[in-house]
Amino acid sequence: MDLKFISTFLCFVLLHSSNTFGDHFTNQSDLETYIVHLKFHDQLFSNSKDVLLWHQSFLPTNLNHSSRILYSYHHVFNGFAAMLSSDEVREMEKKPGFLSAHPERIFQMHTTHSPSFLGLHQNVGLWNASNSGKGVIIGLLDSGITPQHPSFNDNGMPNPPLKWKGKCEFNVTNCNKKLIGARNFVQPNTFPTDEIGHGTLTSSIAAGNFVDGANYYGNANGTAVGIAPRAHVAMYKVCEVIFCAESNILAGFDAAIEDGVDVIAISIGLTHPQPFYGDAIAISTYSAMEKGIFASSSAGNNGPDSGTVMNGAPWILTVGASSTDRKISAVAVLGNGAEYEGESAFQPKNFSQKLLPLVNGKGCESLNSSNVKGKIVMCDRSGGLYSRMSQGRLVKLVGGAGMILINNKRLGSTTFSDYDVVPTTQVGYKDGLEIINYMESTSTPVGTVSFRGTTFGDKHAPTVMYLSSRGPYMPSQGILKPDIIGPGLNIVAASATPIAGQMFDLFYGTSMSCPHLAGVAALLKNAHPNWSPAAIKSAIMTTADIINLGNDPIQDETLEPADLLTIGSGHVNPSRANDPGLVYDIQPEDYIPYLCGLNYTDDQVSIIVKKKVHCTTSIPQSELNYPSFSIPTESSAQTYTRTVTNVGEASSAYTVEVFGLKGVEVTVQPKILKFTALYQKASFNVTVKSLDLTGHSQGYIIWSSDRYSVRSPIKVFPHISVM
Repeated sequence: MDLKFISTFLCFVLLHSSNTFGDHFTNQSDLETYIVHLKFHDQLFSNSKDVLLWHQSFLPTNLNHSSRILYSYHHVFNGFAAMLSSDEVREMEKKPGFLSAHPERIFQMHTTHSPSFLGLHQNVGLWNASNSGKGVIIGLLDSGITPQHPSFNDNGMPNPPLKWKGKCEFNVTNCNKKLIGARNFVQPNTFPTDEIGHGTLTSSIAAGNFVDGANYYGNANGTAVGIAPRAHVAMYKVCEVIFCAESNILAGFDAAIEDGVDVIAISIGLTHPQPFYGDAIAISTYSAMEKGIFASSSAGNNGPDSGTVMNGAPWILTVGASSTDRKISAVAVLGNGAEYEGESAFQPKNFSQKLLPLVNGKGCESLNSSNVKGKIVMCDRSGGLYSRMSQGRLVKLVGGAGMILINNKRLGSTTFSDYDVVPTTQVGYKDGLEIINYMESTSTPVGTVSFRGTTFGDKHAPTVMYLSSRGPYMPSQGILKPDIIGPGLNIVAASATPIAGQMFDLFYGTSMSCPHLAGVAALLKNAHPNWSPAAIKSAIMTTADIINLGNDPIQDETLEPADLLTIGSGHVNPSRANDPGLVYDIQPEDYIPYLCGLNYTDDQVSIIVKKKVHCTTSIPQSELNYPSFSIPTESSAQTYTRTVTNVGEASSAYTVEVFGLKGVEVTVQPKILKFTALYQKASFNVTVKSLDLTGHSQGYIIWSSDRYSVRSPIKVFPHISVM
């Protein structure tokens, strides 16, 4: 199955495990994997064996404990994964210390130019300031890795940090100073080999080493390199084919935390969001955050529909997908002289530029040779799993000279540089309408496709790709999600299974943007080793770009200005993130009153934070010290407090400006923040009064000094009920 389409179109969740471990006391067909949460234990265990014994005490006494418990978790939460029947779970519920149990859920898996597009260049700027991420360990929870790929060579790499405690489950020669660890949680005692390529490509994007001469069928030539080329890679294989079992994900996180990773990238998610206490990724990343580990995760590929964003916990950086300014250009040329730029990696050198008859094949599901032979066939892009490939094959089969593939409205302007089997260009929806108008305006429409190779400088870039999931994040609408967008369209990255000698392939989706941001976090981690995960996130968000290369507001797939529920804080700007001026910091304990404010019970909050909690204090979601604002409309004025930390110039003063909001009165006090020392903190209040209780409003709050501009997006919205 083509990997590029997996995350976009597979949208179902399995609720049963195929694992058949058991014992002779129970009908094995009644068993399935349960995730069991336990209350915080008063006793401090001295080793993992004691923890396992405590976990085993919750199982019925007549069981073979060693065959039933799959994982005993030590870091992500208090509990374990076990093969159990529903009757056994009901018995377990009676035991003191039991909190909850549920059948495990199944998650789905959601470069030669993108570093330079992000302003990263050798020996200058952020790569120089951060030593290209030297010494930082990026852990990826994914489908495994292909260790022989040249992106994981260790030329110029330092030894792993002394803190590293991980292991390599490949043959010893397959790991090196770049790939320092690889473990398999899908099939223990086997190599963590990547059968589908997802983990290989995400690893190469985050931290691949320099590989000269990379290309995609002769296009997009250049030196392939990850965002943090001197960072180390550790792979935790938690996904089998395209599905990722919850118990394996939890085990992967548990190991990554134990091993000593600094940054985690996880391009995996559920199809429907869960409360945080029922979300394995939210629970695990909270534990990672407590240990100072930064987590980057994909927003999901269910756009452009609203309310589809995943992985929205406030301690996670939630990443949407955008384009770069590079195109593999294929231009539709019409008989009236009009030209419309599209894309295709199939760039025939000898394709005639003679204008040929144009014929409308509509969906191109059935074509007649007598009607299309020797002609350019226009086909509607249905968006189906194999539509582009199958349409092209049919056009070729019946003798068509070429194909103009026109996006439907949902895809908008998002075009893909796929390698086609017939001379093709894929053009955007609006351009497609103009091509159709031309064809209907004349009885003899003609056209051709002009192949112009790899081009740079698209003024619309970055544009949000249509499939990038949109906010609001339904379980917590008071936190603006996604947080950021980054490169995720037509990304050249390592291929696990080279075809025709192609070591690199072209990929798209939020699975690509997530490791880009993990790499950026690794650079910032090296440059600022004392920054917390929240401080790194704040630096990325408050310095993001909101203007494209054409000096217009960043656009979505419709080529209209994208709203905050689409781009969050904007498009990542790594160089500016390295020197943000002010940061909004959050300590782990600050999340507890936020979680209590979600009306979770004490036990539910305890599952997330791994200690006893009494929700005596709670805050509204929008009160969390977050770098953005997402505020539900109320009839009365609401006031929220934020605290910033000075990481810029010791002696500095910032003045505030509010702009862009309509139908809302926003007052900020004080209007000037003065600092006399580094790491000094200052607080301010934001009062919001909605004049229109039914409409949406968005804008920005900007604190500016002589040197810095610290921008926070603010979204005011009518509350959406969660069914």
